[in-house]
Amino acid sequence: AGRLKTMKRFVDRVLTIFPFEAPIYERAGVPVEFVGHPLVDLIPPAEPREMFLPSLGLDAAAPTVALLPGSRANELHQILPTLVDACPLVASRVPRVQFVVARAPGLDDHLFAPLASLSAAGVRVATIEHRTDDVLAAADAVVTASGTATVQAALHGCPMAIVYRLSPLTYRLGVRFVRVDTYGMVNLVAGRRVVAELIQDAFTPEATADECVSLLTDATKAERVRADLAEVRQRLGGGGASGRAAAAVLAVAGRGTSGRRAASQSA
Repeated sequence: AGRLKTMKRFVDRVLTIFPFEAPIYERAGVPVEFVGHPLVDLIPPAEPREMFLPSLGLDAAAPTVALLPGSRANELHQILPTLVDACPLVASRVPRVQFVVARAPGLDDHLFAPLASLSAAGVRVATIEHRTDDVLAAADAVVTASGTATVQAALHGCPMAIVYRLSPLTYRLGVRFVRVDTYGMVNLVAGRRVVAELIQDAFTPEATADECVSLLTDATKAERVRADLAEVRQRLGGGGASGRAAAAVLAVAGRGTSGRRAASQSA
């Protein structure tokens, strides 16, 4: 609330990329315009599953789970080991299942060391960098760390479970300031919980495996999630967000130029 008061004093217009943000500024009397999410325009055409998965040594016809464990070292430390422990549990219940880890760039190899145990356990897994969109397009389900990746997965219409874990101290301090019932961006955009969230103590190998198996084996549930994600995509404003943002900036700049010109002429 304090920041909104400051923004009201100094900001000519706020441009938001998520639809739920605009009403917050409107209630505070801050000029605002929802322009949409630029990621909608940035999703590239994906390589066909029939070509992409075999290039990783995987079976294009097998059930495939994408794992997105985060893009920062601290996220990998907190999230990847639990995902690894969940994989054999999924494999014991879903025949021929395989996993693809979408590795964020710039991370040290040692952060992915837990994956070595999967091969030893006979679980098929591949890791690839710089190809997250291809991974999501080829996956039947995704388990992703909370963040922008959830929006990316939604734009691909991929049924997902959102996971996250902070250090216990950080979580205890931060949870006091949270005023929402959901954490995942997809659920915030939808205005309701359309995909499962496994946060902090709820994020266990067993719970993760249960949700993953459900997405892979319950066709009705998977289709319902896809329909909800299509609604999320629509709420993100469609294509052209950057153009709308540019037009809004030019409108504000033009208004400022006109005001200065008028003041100069009157002087």
